[in-house]
Amino acid sequence: MSEPAFLLHVPALGRWREGNTGVEGVWRFAAQASGPRLLVTALIHGNELCGAWALLNILQEGLRPRRGTLTLAFCNLQAFDSFDRDRPLASRFVDEDLNRVWGDGMGRRSPSAEQRRAIALLPFVDSADWLLDLHSMTGPSVPLLLTGLQPRNVALARQLGTPGLVIVDAGHAEGRRMRDHGAFGAADATALSLLLECGQHGELASRDVALDMAARCLVQSGCVTADDIPASWLRPLPAQQRVLEVTEAVVARDADVRFAKPWRSGDVVADAGSVLGWNGGDAFLTPYADCTLVMPSLQQLRPGVTIVRLARENANPETTRPS
Repeated sequence: MSEPAFLLHVPALGRWREGNTGVEGVWRFAAQASGPRLLVTALIHGNELCGAWALLNILQEGLRPRRGTLTLAFCNLQAFDSFDRDRPLASRFVDEDLNRVWGDGMGRRSPSAEQRRAIALLPFVDSADWLLDLHSMTGPSVPLLLTGLQPRNVALARQLGTPGLVIVDAGHAEGRRMRDHGAFGAADATALSLLLECGQHGELASRDVALDMAARCLVQSGCVTADDIPASWLRPLPAQQRVLEVTEAVVARDADVRFAKPWRSGDVVADAGSVLGWNGGDAFLTPYADCTLVMPSLQQLRPGVTIVRLARENANPETTRPS
C-alpha cells in the first residue's frame, strides 16, 4: 500500500526549538496566581507534525497563563530531524516508540534515544495535572479523542464537546503511553489526560484540529480565559459526540496479516461474526453487531503491534454534546 500524499508543511521551529527550561524543546511559563499545571505535548512521533504547528502558534502568539503553569514540549526532536516528506513513516521514532516507554522500568531498559528523551521529559510529565498529547494517524480518519479508562477523562471530553468520536481505550500491549503514566492512569488520582488523534499525518486539517483542542484545553483548565484565545483558532463544535468503548485490540502475531477490505477508522460493521481480516493465518471477526473499527493499520507491521481496535457504543454517556 502506497503512502498518501503529505500536504502539511514541515514546521520550522527556529528559535522555538531551544526551550527555556534547560531541556531542548521544552517551554514553561508560570503565572503568579496558583492554578492548573497544563502540559501540551507534540512530536511524540517525529512524523506527526500537526501538534508542532499548534505549539508554534501558541508560542508565536505570546500566550501566557493567567493561573498556574503552561508547559509546551516538542518531544522527539531527533526523530523529527530525520523527517522526509517522501517517506513520512520512516521518522516515527529513532530506536523505539516514545509512546510505549512510560511507567515501570523507565531508563532501565535499552539505552535507546527514546528512553533518554523520556527521562529528560519525565519531570515535566510528573509535575503536570493536565495533559493534552497531540498526535496524527497513518490512515484517513475523522479526529479521535482517546481518553484511557478513567471516567474523569471521559467527563472532560464531554465538557470540551469535541471531537465527534471519543474512544475509551486501555492502550497498547507493547508498552505504556505517556497519557497513562503515573497519576494520569491511576484510578485514585485527579490528574486529567487526553490523547488527540487529529487526522491523517499529512492532512492540512490536522493542524487546525490540534490548535482548536489546545485552545479549548487552555480555557477549560482555567490556565487562560476565552478572551485570550484568537477566534481563528477555534473550529465549530460537532453537532453530536459519540463515546465508544474499545473491547479488544487485535495484535499482530507475525507479519502474515491482511485485512478483508481497506477499512477506515470509524467504519461500523453491522453484523457480528463478519470477517475483518486474517492474522497469522487465522481469520479475526467482529465480536458483536455494530462494531466500530478504530485506527486499522498494517503500516510498520511487526509482532505485538496493534492492527485495529474494536469498539462499541458506551452505554452510559448521552450521545449529544452538552450545551
